[in-house]
Order: sequence, then C-alpha cells, then structure tokens
Amino acid sequence: MKYFHAWEIWIPRLAQALLSAVADLRLYSLMKQLENQQVARWVFFCQLCSWFTWYCCTRTLTNTMETVLTVIALFYYPLEGSKSMNSVKYSSLVALAFIIRPTAVIPWIPLLLRHFWQEQRKLDLFLHQFLPIGFVTFSLSLIIDRIFFGQWTLVQYNFLKFNVLQDLGTFYGSHPWHWYFSQGFPAVLGTHLPFFIHGCFLASKRYRIFLVTVLWTLLVYSMLSHKEFRFIYPVLPFCMVFCGYSLNHLKTWKKPALSFLFLSNMLLALYTGLVHQRGTLDVMTNIQELCYNNPNVSSASVFIMMPCHSTPYYSHVHYPLPMRFLQCPPDLSGKSDYLTEADIFYLNPLKWLYREFHNDSTLPTHLIIFSVLEEMCKKFHKRTSQQAHKKAANSSQVNGLLNPQKDKKQV
Repeated sequence: MKYFHAWEIWIPRLAQALLSAVADLRLYSLMKQLENQQVARWVFFCQLCSWFTWYCCTRTLTNTMETVLTVIALFYYPLEGSKSMNSVKYSSLVALAFIIRPTAVIPWIPLLLRHFWQEQRKLDLFLHQFLPIGFVTFSLSLIIDRIFFGQWTLVQYNFLKFNVLQDLGTFYGSHPWHWYFSQGFPAVLGTHLPFFIHGCFLASKRYRIFLVTVLWTLLVYSMLSHKEFRFIYPVLPFCMVFCGYSLNHLKTWKKPALSFLFLSNMLLALYTGLVHQRGTLDVMTNIQELCYNNPNVSSASVFIMMPCHSTPYYSHVHYPLPMRFLQCPPDLSGKSDYLTEADIFYLNPLKWLYREFHNDSTLPTHLIIFSVLEEMCKKFHKRTSQQAHKKAANSSQVNGLLNPQKDKKQV
C-alpha cells in the first residue's frame, strides 16, 4: 500500500516530464525545419541546460502545461520555412492552453495577429477555423465546469476578474512594474542572458515575431502587481532560439562558452531541484510514515502551523488523516484592516496557541512548524503538559513535533 501511494506521487510528475520532453523535441524539430540540424542542436542544448527548465518541467503546474502546449502549438504555427504548419492543430492547442490557464493567450496575441494579417483568406480563417475551434473548446469548458461546480460558471471570467479587474493577486505579494525586466527575466534566463542578447542581433528577420512575443508578454505581465518567475516560463523556449543562434555563430571561445553555460546552469538546477526549500516536502514523508506505520493512526491528527500552500498537503498523504493549516484566503470583503489566520498567528504565536487550544481535548497529536518557532512550541507543550498533569486529565497531548527544516528531527 505504501508503494502504491508513492506511485500516486510520482506518476503525475513523470507524466509532466514526458510531456515536457515531447515539447523539447518539437522545438528541436521546428528549428531543424527552419534552419538546419546544427542550429537545431544548439537551440536544443540551450533548452536542455536551462536551470529554470529543469526547475519547472516536472512540476505539475498549469504554467508548465501552458509552456508545453505553447511549444507544441508553435511547431504547427505558419512560419516561413516550416513544413509542419497546420492552422487547425496549432489553434486547437492554443485554445486548450487558454482553457487550462487563460493567461496562455498573452504570448499568442502577437502570433495570432501576425497570422491573421498575413493570411490572404482572412474571413475563411476566422469563420472556418478560429471560430469553430474556439466555440467547441469553450463549450466543453463550460460543460465540465457545470458538472463539477453544480452550476453554470465562467471560470475564465472569474480568473480575469480576480487577477486583473480586482487585482487581488497583490494579496500574495507585489513588485514594481519593472521587476520582470530588472529581475524576473534575467533570473529566469540566468547565464543564458548574454547569449540571448547576442542572438537577438544575429537572428534572421523571421524570428522578430518571437522577440516581439517575449517583449509583449513581459510588458503585459508588468502591468499586474503580483509577479512570479513561473508566469513568464512560456516565453523561455522563444528565448532559447536566440541563444542557440548565438552559439551557432560563435567562432572563438565556443568551448569555454558551452562549459560555462552547462556548469552554471547545472549547479543552479541541482540546488533548486534537490536542496532549496525541500523541508516542506521531506516532512510529508514523516506524515506518510505516521499513516502507514502507526497502529494508532485513527486517533492521530496533524496541524501544519504554516500558511496555506506551504506543503503539498493531501496530494502526498492519500489517507483520511485529519490535517489543518493556517488559513490565508484573500480579502474579498474590502476591509482595510483585514488579517488572515496566518497573519494573526505570526503576530503573537504563543498567545494564539493558548487561545486556540484552551481545551486540551482540541490539541492535535502532531505539529509541523518552521524551526524559528520550535522553542516557542516547546514552551507551549511544557505548559500544557503541566496543566494536564495538575488536572490529572487523560486528554490528548502533543506527542510529536515535526520540524520540516531540521532533517526529520522529532522532539
């Protein structure tokens, strides 16, 4: 049973990795058609050794699927020299990407406009391809959401309303307008950045639309206050085209440049993939062991004393174990003094614990905390234990304290 649940964790990652590999091969095939095998190899090399590609390609994020569908759709996009162009296939993939994540349409706006502008039979393209494909995918999305929500729900509008019209994403953090240009984009490209800039001056005119797509996407996302690195992941393969062009035209220092790119990106990829913030994943192993190796698991309960989205939660547990985390929903009421449960807790953790668990019977059996709160929780544990001893009560007590930042240390 334990190994079966392990596969439940790994199968989605392997499936996403397989899809990402298919997208990488499509990018290679496209460049081989547009240029030659040599240029295609350099683009493929740049794509494969990108630290951010390694960081994201196996993660089951909608941004990753958005990137995969974008690259595969680009393979069928009508570019001069492409032998695989197919308007129905690429527009279907774009529509699917939009249904999965509405922001997928942002990088495709300049590409769609270019196709429409260069198409001689514009009315046929719109009426016989774009319109029917859009209608079918949108109808399927409505029906699926109707089944799951139990009522007619326009998810795409809700997404636009929450993130753009109300700009509620700022609740989870905000950055200045120039952040993508000054920090986000350079960080995502990493050591590929100088090769990208060099390639922009060397690439043929047919790739100007790729550069326009990258700049347009960065500008649109810059208008939103809430910014994240993963949001611009879909334009990374466009950038690899220019990086590959740069490597292909290097006459001197090519081997040092390749070594520099590979080593610098692999170090970043290994660190971000194996070391960086992995405590919140490791602690889920402890919870799994609690479920499968504990004969008293039916009486166990877990309180993750961290804000929402800190751990994978039930996606890694797959067991009806009572679990709870500090709630941090966005403010939908418009209150100026709005505070989440997580905010209130971190203002005074010890006071919050005494108020929340004034009755020993409500105590969870296990707490998961950040290391900085360990001493505070020990004080709370000691005090509640003393109170329970004085009352001679046999109520449930905190019997474990899992620390996700101290190598499965159990107190």
